[in-house]
Amino acid sequence: MQFLPPEDAPKGIGAKNYLYTRVRLAWYYRPGDVSDRPVADSRLLLAAIYSEVCDINQLRAKCHVVHRDKISDLAGWKKRPDRFYFNRLFDPYIKKEFEIIQSTDVRNLPENIRETLISRYEYVVAEKEVIPDLTDAIRLCDTCDGWCPSPDTVQCEYCKRFFHMRCVQPPLSAKPARGYGWTCAPCSRQREEEVDGHEPRNGANASTSKPKSNAPAPRGRGRPRKDRNQAEKEEALPIKHFNLWPFRYFGQHTVAEDTLDSEDLIFPRTATRVGPKYQVNVPPAPDYGRTGPADGEERGGDSTVEVLGNFNSFTEAELVEVEAYKKGLTSDAEQARSVDWLTEVVRRFSDAASAAKPFTSVNMKSGTRMEKWKKHETRYTDREWTREEVAAFEDGISLHGAELRAVRDEVGTRSVPEVVRFYGQWKNEKLGEENQRIQRKGAPPKAPLRQYSSLAEANDGQHVGLSDDEESVVQPTKMPVCGACRTKESKTWWKAPKGLHSTLLCDVCGTNWRKYADLSVRPLREDSLPKNKPSEKREGTPLHGPTAKRVKTSASAQSTPPPQPLTSAPQIRCLACNNNGPLGKVVKCKQCGFRVHAGAGGVVVDPANIESWICELCQNLETQEASVNSECLLCPKENIDNKSTLHPPADNLLRACKPTEGQGWAHVVCAVFTPDLVFTDASRLRLVEKISLIPRRQWATRCVLCSEIQGAVIRCSDCSKEFHVSCAWKQGHKFGFEIQPVKSSRRELTTMISFNGETGCMNPIVSCKDHDHSRREIYDMCDTNDGGETALQVYCQAYKQAPSDAHGLLRKARRLDQILGVRNDASNPPPPPQDQPLTEPQCSKCQTVFSPAFYPIGSSTPGLLSQWHCHRCHFESKEKTNGVEITVS
Repeated sequence: MQFLPPEDAPKGIGAKNYLYTRVRLAWYYRPGDVSDRPVADSRLLLAAIYSEVCDINQLRAKCHVVHRDKISDLAGWKKRPDRFYFNRLFDPYIKKEFEIIQSTDVRNLPENIRETLISRYEYVVAEKEVIPDLTDAIRLCDTCDGWCPSPDTVQCEYCKRFFHMRCVQPPLSAKPARGYGWTCAPCSRQREEEVDGHEPRNGANASTSKPKSNAPAPRGRGRPRKDRNQAEKEEALPIKHFNLWPFRYFGQHTVAEDTLDSEDLIFPRTATRVGPKYQVNVPPAPDYGRTGPADGEERGGDSTVEVLGNFNSFTEAELVEVEAYKKGLTSDAEQARSVDWLTEVVRRFSDAASAAKPFTSVNMKSGTRMEKWKKHETRYTDREWTREEVAAFEDGISLHGAELRAVRDEVGTRSVPEVVRFYGQWKNEKLGEENQRIQRKGAPPKAPLRQYSSLAEANDGQHVGLSDDEESVVQPTKMPVCGACRTKESKTWWKAPKGLHSTLLCDVCGTNWRKYADLSVRPLREDSLPKNKPSEKREGTPLHGPTAKRVKTSASAQSTPPPQPLTSAPQIRCLACNNNGPLGKVVKCKQCGFRVHAGAGGVVVDPANIESWICELCQNLETQEASVNSECLLCPKENIDNKSTLHPPADNLLRACKPTEGQGWAHVVCAVFTPDLVFTDASRLRLVEKISLIPRRQWATRCVLCSEIQGAVIRCSDCSKEFHVSCAWKQGHKFGFEIQPVKSSRRELTTMISFNGETGCMNPIVSCKDHDHSRREIYDMCDTNDGGETALQVYCQAYKQAPSDAHGLLRKARRLDQILGVRNDASNPPPPPQDQPLTEPQCSKCQTVFSPAFYPIGSSTPGLLSQWHCHRCHFESKEKTNGVEITVS
């Protein structure tokens, strides 16, 4: 709109000696930013009579925004870059949209008012229902030939002529009610004569004039497109501005004569709320001869003013004394920097000085104060927010943004002032955490803006807008993937908005998103999935076996429209990290409502079946694949009569359970954070193995949280306390993963992974909540890398995958051998003597040649065809000889 000198520049002619450092920008809104309705056209905008003064360095580029009626070829206009158009206006204060028409289309006005309107403004803003009246031919009263504005006009239903309500005999006090019409006296008399003469005439068939418009006709099939020169001429058409604005409001709440006043307000207006319809007339209070109030002093005088602080009247000695006493009021450094605490200190010292009391009488032991004109004490600072309130607050922020009244409805237990104050603290904490993360990674600080001494120096090589380092990702990861088009090759990578599977956008998608907010997300394909995710196989089989053939898809399946983008999906809160995510990234059980990030719960599901996903426990009730009792084998046994033990609640992460190799169950967090446990399929966290190899000491140690000896305990990562994993989760201990650097001499012996720019050995962390974790980079279970994989998923695939060189049943048999003390080489029989042929071993008892392992009998027994026992016969013989009860499945 205009360029401005610095704010401290002198007014008038002296401002011309200063360079332009500021600019006034007119606002335009995208329809999706002010309403919930989806808009497919990314070039459509909403105008606004709202401007803002910004620094000139905030300008990025130049774009063309033109009214729809000025564009003859809309399709060609939208094909050109940086071209937008508008046809409506949004008022940010009334929260209402208005229509915009050209001022030359307004005809129902007196000539002097119409000429003033056309000479000053290019467009007129009005309500949708007022547009037909404004674009109609001029309406003159049939009695006095004066102009008939819509509010004071009545129209005859038969002759379609207009009359002032004061010119009708008798005058009309109000318009006819909705659904009823009015006829003038000549038409009424004519109608009566026609009825008496039995010759009715239908007045509804009278010809009506259709309102004309200067807007170009819609382009049909036979209308040729405009060439590029014509489009450039349309861009350069002059637009009339008056006081920097090309439009003004001229709707149903406008007085037409006020348009002649150049100082009249141009903003949209609404119905008034002043008058007897909205305000009550309160009679004056009766005077009974009282000269003053009987109970207390009268409000409004100097004695009723509440002094918040009078330090400006203190002497230097008093200020030094106050500073000395203030240091002894608290020993908490964090509280000494609190704004609420400092405000209350100033208030109490001021009250002591006003009452002539010594400063030693001031103390901050009480957290409340008694104010004048209040019956109860009030707190000078808000009470601490609980974890549930913070989670509800963050849910409200993700749904409603900075609309804090709507966020307050989500919280429910706080007032609007408390929500506003907490919003500022919460936002500052998020910014502080982000700055600390950047400093830990060693990012260089941003360079300050340059100060130019002359206009030539400012224009010489100056980049208007943010720098490339601030907008684009300079150093992407090793395998970058665009979050919209899934491409892996691009010269420049941009930061992607939240809600996508990747944090990067290619150059084309990033430019379209920043300019037009247009992001066409392509659905996930099978070939874009990570290669280490196995296909559907029978559990317990090796992962590197032959894959099944790809199922052919029919032509009808390929022609189905793609699913909606992830950005428009509803947000669901994960129970593991209490953060929101779109459906697909966070899955929700269709039956019990359990919610968790797919990568943190080992969920691999087809995107087409996301909404019908069922958790493991609900699915087991139908298939009965594992035990119906869903108690975790690693946790202490609870009362079986309590039904909550058999079915964990759906609003807790402990609902996430996985079957074990013995048809039992184990919590996901217990299986992941307990050492030595592995998974048959780490991508789905299925079939927990090696529970029988957990040391006996872990089963016999008492938990410091629940004081139970049952269950397997783990040790805190930062101290010697030992507790159950589930107990630590219920108490709010810190769960996550930390990447430790590895020496170069040990890198060949250690499994190395890379996660968010860090490379090393990933260690699981379970730390007591009493420890300080602010100085450590600990990733939560649901934190994702550039490829969209969670930290839990990366850790399990790297360190929790069972070896695939043998069948699951064979691995179980070997572990059972370790428990019973059988030699490690028992499962690998030695080669037969040279005088015997090389044949498959055979059991001497049951004559079978099929067994996961064969065991030598020991001493040579005459009469036996073979010197081997199969797996089953071996344990049966051990049971008879050693008296050990063994169950073999």
